[in-house]
Amino acid sequence: MNIDKQIQELINDAPQDGNTPALVTAIAPVLKSLASQLRHEQYYIVQTLDQDWAITTLQNQSQVELEKNVIYAFSSLKDVSNSPYPMHDPQMIALPIPVTHILFQMLAMEIIHSIIFFDTPGNTVTGTEIQREHVSELIASYLAQTQGMPDSELPPNIA
Repeated sequence: MNIDKQIQELINDAPQDGNTPALVTAIAPVLKSLASQLRHEQYYIVQTLDQDWAITTLQNQSQVELEKNVIYAFSSLKDVSNSPYPMHDPQMIALPIPVTHILFQMLAMEIIHSIIFFDTPGNTVTGTEIQREHVSELIASYLAQTQGMPDSELPPNIA
C-alpha cells in the first residue's frame, strides 16, 4: 500500500473523537516525509499474540548505565528469523505493518527511544534509526509553522 493510502487509512481508522482525525491529517506531511526516506512501504514487526511489539533494550558497552529501548523493523520475513527474538516461541509472531503506521504508533510509545529499520534484506546489522524524540520535535515544529500552534500545545498522546 503506497504512503498516501497508508495516511488515508490512519485517518479513517483514527478514533472519531473530533480531534484525532484532524491531528493525523495535520501531521501527515511529516509522516510522509519520514516514510519516504525509508526503502519499504511496510516492515515486519515482531510482536506477541496480544499485539504488543517486542522491545529490545540496548546497553552501551563502555557506559553500562546508558540504555535505550528500541523496536526492530525488518524489511523481510526471512530477516526476522535471523533476529534476536525467540521466533520458535508460539507466542511470538512477525506481522507486516505499513511504515507510516509504525511511525505514528511510535509517538504513543513513551518507553521507546527509537525504531531501527533494516532496509536491506539479508542485513540485520546496519539499519536506519529514527528516534521518537526527533519525530515529536519535527511534528511540533511543523505544526507551529503551519497551524500557528505553539509547541507547548502539542498533545502528549497524539497516537
